[in-house]
Parts: sequence; structure tokens; C-alpha cells
Amino acid sequence: MSYQIDEIIKTKKPHVCGSNLWKVIRTGADIKIECQGCKRVIMMASYELDKKIKK
Repeated sequence: MSYQIDEIIKTKKPHVCGSNLWKVIRTGADIKIECQGCKRVIMMASYELDKKIKK
């Protein structure tokens, strides 16, 4: 799946803060996403993120 910068994605499981909405900050081989609840930023490989989001 391709991701666009500033796109909001929804994960299957919520983050520790309780939110399951994330904003895409950077794309490429690794995707950088920011939690919309607590603003924590994480990076993960795009194939890992594909497994964690709701279709």
C-alpha cells in the first residue's frame, strides 16, 4: 500500500495512550508516523505497517 504525507491511518490495536489514529510524517522504505493522541513519533518498515493498519 502507498502512503501519502499528512494522511491519517487507523491501526487495528490502539497505542498505549488509547488512540489508534496516526499521521504519516515521512514516507520511503521506512514510514515515520505520529500518534494523534500523545504525539509520539515512531518509524517502521512499510511492510510492517501494512500488517498493522485496518484495511
